[in-house]
Amino acid sequence: MPNLYETDFYGWTQEQAKLLRQKEWGKIDLPNLLEEIESLGKQQRQELRNRLSVLLGHLLKWQYQPERRSRSWLASIRLQRREIIKLLVDNPSLKSYLPDALQSAYENGKDLAMGETNLPLKTFPSECTYSFEQIVNNEFYPGEPSFEIEEL
Repeated sequence: MPNLYETDFYGWTQEQAKLLRQKEWGKIDLPNLLEEIESLGKQQRQELRNRLSVLLGHLLKWQYQPERRSRSWLASIRLQRREIIKLLVDNPSLKSYLPDALQSAYENGKDLAMGETNLPLKTFPSECTYSFEQIVNNEFYPGEPSFEIEEL
């Protein structure tokens, strides 16, 4: 017979919270609760990778297709930077995951840039040439500017 976890996830979460508040340790669905807590941590790592991927893809497009720079690209870069900083402020221990996240995100970012620019993959460096400090710095825009940011 399926339990509440399998049939009504929201209901299960509410029941688990109630049992925890009431300290009814024996009634807690410990295996599923542990799985969900671990999943929450993985979601934060995935969000960091996803946001870095989008940001790196836009930075590559910015650098390698300066003639197509737009307000949309600028807005996406600014938004991703803000959200990455917020994510790291809210989850400081994610900083230890940054080297792995950057490596994975750069590969994704290259694919994104390749797909959106129609430039060959070999156009982009095999390794990320931006430091993390540059990636999240609102003053950093790679490549020679074809126009001022303020003009966008």
